[in-house]
Amino acid sequence: MALLLGFLLLLELCWDTSALGPLSSTKGSDGLEFELPATNYETKDSYQAGPISVLFQIVQVFLRVVQPHPFPEDILRKILQKKFDFSTDYDKPENVVLTLKIIYYEIGIIICAVLGLLFVILMPLVGFCFGLCRCCNKCGGEMHQRQKKNGAFLRKYFTVSLLVICIFISVGIIYGFVANHHLRTRIEKTRKLAESNLKDLRTLLIGTPAQINYVLSQYTSTKEKAFSDLDNIKSLLGGGIHDQLRPKVIPVLDDIKAMAESIKETREALLNVNNTLKELKMSTAQLNTSLSDVKRNLEQSLNDPMCSVPPVATTCNNIRMSLGQLDDNTNLGQLPSLDKQIDNINNVLQTDLSSLVQKGYKSFNDIPEMVQNQTTDIISDVKRTLNSLGSDIENMSEQIPIQDKLSDFIGYINDTETYIHRNLPTLEEYDSYRWLGGLIVCCLLTLIVVFYYLGLMCGTFGYDRHATPTRRGCVSNTGGIFLMVGVGISFLFCWILMTIVVLTFVIGGNMEKLVCEPYQNRKLFQILDTPYLLNENWKYYLSGMVLNKPDINLTFEQVYSDCKENKGIYSTLKLENTYNISEHLNIQEHSRNLSNDFKNMNVNIDNIVLLDAAGRKNLMDFSSSGVDTIDYNVYLAEMGKTPTKVNLLSFADDLDTKANNLPQGSLKQSLKNNAQNLKTIHHGQVMPLEQSMSTINQSIKELQHKSSGLRVKVANILSSLDSAQDFLQTRISSVIVKESSKYGNMIIGYFEHYLQWVKISITEQIAACKPVATALDSAVDVFLCSYIIDPMNLFWFGIGKATIFLLPAIIFAVKLAKYYRRMDSEDVYDDIL
Repeated sequence: MALLLGFLLLLELCWDTSALGPLSSTKGSDGLEFELPATNYETKDSYQAGPISVLFQIVQVFLRVVQPHPFPEDILRKILQKKFDFSTDYDKPENVVLTLKIIYYEIGIIICAVLGLLFVILMPLVGFCFGLCRCCNKCGGEMHQRQKKNGAFLRKYFTVSLLVICIFISVGIIYGFVANHHLRTRIEKTRKLAESNLKDLRTLLIGTPAQINYVLSQYTSTKEKAFSDLDNIKSLLGGGIHDQLRPKVIPVLDDIKAMAESIKETREALLNVNNTLKELKMSTAQLNTSLSDVKRNLEQSLNDPMCSVPPVATTCNNIRMSLGQLDDNTNLGQLPSLDKQIDNINNVLQTDLSSLVQKGYKSFNDIPEMVQNQTTDIISDVKRTLNSLGSDIENMSEQIPIQDKLSDFIGYINDTETYIHRNLPTLEEYDSYRWLGGLIVCCLLTLIVVFYYLGLMCGTFGYDRHATPTRRGCVSNTGGIFLMVGVGISFLFCWILMTIVVLTFVIGGNMEKLVCEPYQNRKLFQILDTPYLLNENWKYYLSGMVLNKPDINLTFEQVYSDCKENKGIYSTLKLENTYNISEHLNIQEHSRNLSNDFKNMNVNIDNIVLLDAAGRKNLMDFSSSGVDTIDYNVYLAEMGKTPTKVNLLSFADDLDTKANNLPQGSLKQSLKNNAQNLKTIHHGQVMPLEQSMSTINQSIKELQHKSSGLRVKVANILSSLDSAQDFLQTRISSVIVKESSKYGNMIIGYFEHYLQWVKISITEQIAACKPVATALDSAVDVFLCSYIIDPMNLFWFGIGKATIFLLPAIIFAVKLAKYYRRMDSEDVYDDIL
């Protein structure tokens, strides 16, 4: 019952409270992160005895052999229900049966205790009789040793046997010393263990309100995040609508903008081609004039009289026949002018299409601003709802039944600490007496075994095989005396030692089997959880005590297991039956209120014109400007020709070569001058003309590329424009509804996420009751079982083992002493062995 009361006291310390939980964090996709501050406890979760635990396990194996029966659950239940009373009705059949069951369960311990008691009773009696017998020169008291053929073998046999027995006794004595010292050191650590557990419990109780307030105060950060997003509705909601419409609208506006730029570029290209073409016509005319002058000069030079001379006549005829090549190779004058197309483009450019497109951009980009202006009142309503929700959450800390009980529990802890500090010195003082008594017991056994060891050592090393029994040496005789002294002390004190062993064995063995083992395998909790056991009116005692509702299935085993797993007191003690946090944190109700506010949001976006009628007409005029109907191939064909029919440089070189073959005179000089003029014309007129033709050829190709498929391009742009404008008129409402719902769900999600975290924290994380389970483990498993029972059991196991082996040690010591001691008389020894 003491164990039960202790367990109930620890549970009362956390009744209707919440304890400091471990580090817990919740991070949502919205970026809000909630984290409970971690709490570190001093007391370790488990206790390790160290290398000595092997000895404890040996004792536990011995106890399982002595007491192999399972834990007597039915017996304990009947005892706790007070259905078994020795003082009255002891002769009832059920009480007799129960008594027999108890005896059957305890039969192993009873047999061992009876044997120990027989040892206690018989050993002094045997010792007294043995002493009287030896005084009468009986029982080995006669100082005369008879000659035996196997005397040497018996001496060696007795020596080895006694040595082995002494080793076993020494092992038991070592167990006793170790257990006695271990128990003392553990008792010295009891104060630290108690202070550590009390500090953890105090931390648990004091920190609970702070953690609850911390959890509830996190509403501020949630509200700030929501307010920030509400104030930023322009970019969040308006930007979301804008982003949804962008893929349909922006490409159309970009195409119109590009077309506006294309109109300007087309005009510049037309002007460039037209102006360059005029310059080329002038340059061609100048080239024709220059070539005609050279041709005329050559014809006059060929009229020289020397051309009639036969050798020279051939050269002159060849030159005269080649003069037809000195002509213009182009027909640029026949190319049509581009003035009409340029006039059409100028008319198109009278309307500023780029400005009209910018108006379309602005109209579309003003959507976020329109959303912000139209939702001012709704945002104010949502903020009022959130502030109201914050007030409810702030008041929740006063509604949770914790604060009013904490002061009493702190008082319980302080009283317990005062009690421990007041009585622990007494325990330590009594333990010092116990330690001294245990030390005396171990030293007494050590003294006995030392006499045996001295007797063996002196007898063995002082024995002279050639000496007769009456002539044995002093060392050998001393060894025999030591053995008999050990025998005498054994008879004097072994019964006292066995008395101590029996008492500690009965107490320690039963505590190990009835408390420590069932506590570790939790069968003890199953006993306490028996319906109507501790209170005949309560089905479940713990729920009746904590919740005042005995029909709720709240068990000691479940509470201990949950606390061991560091679960919260709320879920561990099923406090939802007294204070349902889910009802006070009605997430759906709060979400519904916020959702209603957002449903009233009415965003109307209309009158968005991407391009007006003037812009449309401008595009149509550009498509009908005739730029795409120009016969660019004619221009490209003329620009691809060379300015002259013959390469003037080659013609000049040939003319110069022929002139060199003529005799000196005016003809030769005239031909050379004309050849030089041709070279000058080539470099000064033909080459620039070729370069200009090449440039205008490239410009015409670019213009042809820009104007290619112009009508189709404009038609496609107008079609896309109509589609985008129709989308804005017919589908924008659905986009607004979708984005508004998404935006509202995001704001509501903050609070759903926060309220869900609050619920999880209070029900599962806050008030993690591991210190309660740890304190109970420290009281029962550590202090009672590991600190006291385990070393106590090891002590009686070692001392009992040594004491039991004293019996054969006495026999062998008495037998062996006869071979070491000096005899008063002897048989006649013919041969000395």
